[in-house]
Amino acid sequence: MTEAVKALLADAGVRRMFEVFDGGGEETRIAGGAVRDALIGRVPPEVDFATTAVPEEIVRRAAAAGLKSAPTGIEHGTVTIIIDGHPFEITTLRRDVETDGRHAKVAFGRDWAEDAQRRDLTINGLFLDGEGKVHDFVGGEGDLKAHLVRFIGDAKTRIREDYLRILRFFRFTARYGEGTPDAEAMSAAISERHGLDQLSRERIRAELLKFLMTPRAAELAKLMADAGFLGQVLGGVARPRRLARLLESAPEADAVQRLGALALFIEDNAERLRERLRLSNEETARLKSMAGGPVPTGADERALKALLYQLGPALYHDRVLFTGAGSEARSLTERWTAPKFPVSAADLIARGVAKGPHLGAALARIEKDWIAAGFPDDKKSIDRLTTNGLAAV
Repeated sequence: MTEAVKALLADAGVRRMFEVFDGGGEETRIAGGAVRDALIGRVPPEVDFATTAVPEEIVRRAAAAGLKSAPTGIEHGTVTIIIDGHPFEITTLRRDVETDGRHAKVAFGRDWAEDAQRRDLTINGLFLDGEGKVHDFVGGEGDLKAHLVRFIGDAKTRIREDYLRILRFFRFTARYGEGTPDAEAMSAAISERHGLDQLSRERIRAELLKFLMTPRAAELAKLMADAGFLGQVLGGVARPRRLARLLESAPEADAVQRLGALALFIEDNAERLRERLRLSNEETARLKSMAGGPVPTGADERALKALLYQLGPALYHDRVLFTGAGSEARSLTERWTAPKFPVSAADLIARGVAKGPHLGAALARIEKDWIAAGFPDDKKSIDRLTTNGLAAV
């Protein structure tokens, strides 16, 4: 038993879940990703449970124990239990009745092996009981040790149940796998990739951004691009080599920065990616800014400061990473903080400038000249710039 498994079972919330839902004719186990991560020594970010109890029994037991419950996925047997402010999902064992490549109709059951068989990948089909025993019906524990990511049973069948599993296969391979991806899974993914067109763009977005944060994202992105998956998802040409360069120089890059490196050529591409992936306004604005122009050379510090002032630290950092700028450009935010523009509308009104378009134009001209002058902060320089700016407009 790894230390991570011991810590998982010792967690107060986990112990409470077993106390309430395990026993009394029902059996409850930790399921899926939490088991997988704990077995390889990682602290699971979240802990989900599976149980033989039906949702009504789960809710009844939670109420009797004084725990808050929420029917977050009741039609699929999932109830969320809140313990000391922390959520735990618990789901009744299931079997698929009908699938259409996007959603599944399920029936509740009590067969642990049957429930495991309906999951996607062997490393995600593991259960852990309250005594620390691993229950493996699909060979997931051995695959985990071998760093092998493969589908449970027939790969095409698993994919046809939910086509998002194609992208999940690449994500989990990029995080947990080593070497060449499983041949059967690759063959099935290629033959069934048309099914990706059935998926909502929101689901594709979420899965793609998770994939981009994996350790082997650049390596697997090249494979996905060569096989045609990324062109289909992104609606354009992917650049896995540029993603690889970004991750070599900036492994801390976030998902949007990685997406820009992979899929952005010019500013207009941001709108295409917004549509294809249902990106937020903030994400789209970041992509547009990344491709908004070059970064001055490191020797031109005045121009670098002007860019940092205009973009702000966050967008400046995005632009620097996207363009592969040098260390001088990257370190500027650590060496210099952009000052606040020292002239206000009230200052110009006090000089007799009337409110209206002329006032805005004068402020813009003075600010432009102040930036070009290197952001002076002494009163004499500011007065001179203000006087010249007012005369120019």
